[in-house]
Amino acid sequence: MATRVNIRMRVRMSSEAQSSELTRRSKAVTNKAQRDLSVRSTTLERSVGAPRKVLQKSLKLSDPVPEAGVQRAVEIMRNGGMFRFDNPEGVEDEVSKAEVDIAKYMDFRYAVGMNSCGSCIFLALKAIGVQPGDKVLSNAFTFTAVPSAIIHAGGEPVYVDCEENYILDLHDLEAKMVFSGAKWLCVSHMRGKLSDMDAILILCQKHNVRMIEDCAHSLGVLWNGVHSGHHGEIACISAQSYKMLNSGEGGFAVTDD
Repeated sequence: MATRVNIRMRVRMSSEAQSSELTRRSKAVTNKAQRDLSVRSTTLERSVGAPRKVLQKSLKLSDPVPEAGVQRAVEIMRNGGMFRFDNPEGVEDEVSKAEVDIAKYMDFRYAVGMNSCGSCIFLALKAIGVQPGDKVLSNAFTFTAVPSAIIHAGGEPVYVDCEENYILDLHDLEAKMVFSGAKWLCVSHMRGKLSDMDAILILCQKHNVRMIEDCAHSLGVLWNGVHSGHHGEIACISAQSYKMLNSGEGGFAVTDD
């Protein structure tokens, strides 16, 4: 009989303790909600009297060309030196100057200016050996110029899944390397997000895959202190008007080879 009473007492005490804990937690949640509401109300009161900032710039328009660039463009049109090979001997043309600056900025030995990043990708694929019918791995989430360049080069795109943060899914990448038999890879750094390039290079070496990098969105982005583009054999950047470098249209292929 005494044992039953003790058990009942322990059960009652346990229930009371649980009830007390639930009450304590409920009060804590209520207090936090009240504090949050107070903070939001204070913030709202402060913002009501402040003038609202309205975006005046059209999102469809790229940033304007600096005045120095406008003046230089007019000078070139007036002197007729718009074709890079028309300049007198000893006079460096504007495209060559840009190639030197881009190579230096990205820490590459060589740079070649072209009409678009898509053209750079096409020629980069041909340069590393892509043949008609070859399968070329690339991000499933990328710009249409990338698969277009692969097809233009005679290849067949093999799309690799991406994670939520736009980078390549390395498990799917290795699976596609194995099952597709592809020996070429074009990694796109969409929105400037770099995949784990060290791990990708290891996979490429493991499966004998040659890689180029689409750096259209990653000019100025570093991987472990090194500018993007140095894991592949050739990197391609864009100078289209919505990119970090704006020449209206254009691109550069950069390499150390």
